[in-house]
Amino acid sequence: MSFDPRSLERLRELGRQLPQPLPAPQARPAAAPQQRLHAVETEQDPDKLFHELIKASPDGLVPPHLMERLATLETARRERQRQPPPAGAPAGAAAAPAVPGGLGPARTPRTPLAGAPAAAAIKEHEQLYREFHSLLLEDEPDS
Repeated sequence: MSFDPRSLERLRELGRQLPQPLPAPQARPAAAPQQRLHAVETEQDPDKLFHELIKASPDGLVPPHLMERLATLETARRERQRQPPPAGAPAGAAAAPAVPGGLGPARTPRTPLAGAPAAAAIKEHEQLYREFHSLLLEDEPDS
């Protein structure tokens, strides 16, 4: 590549000015990098955790430590439901409609699935939950 004489002279002038020491960087306190945790690591509601696990798993396989976490959250929720309601709670607050088969309270999605009628979405959701619950029971050690 060739330069005209004026450009070449200008580059030489700039080259003489460049080798100057750079200013020392200011010392900043070393803060631990904040890692954003995935919802499967932070979610405390078993229903939401179930949905996050399903969304995060392309093949339906869930690591054992996450299955244990889901089982722990479900057990804690069952224990909370078994406890008598506080003195000021409404009378019907403790009773929740049960899913057929005795799998616990019915879990209905907040919004219907992609254009499906609400009843079909609820039925599909309950079926998925029953299947997932049976998988949880298979993983529990026999006592």
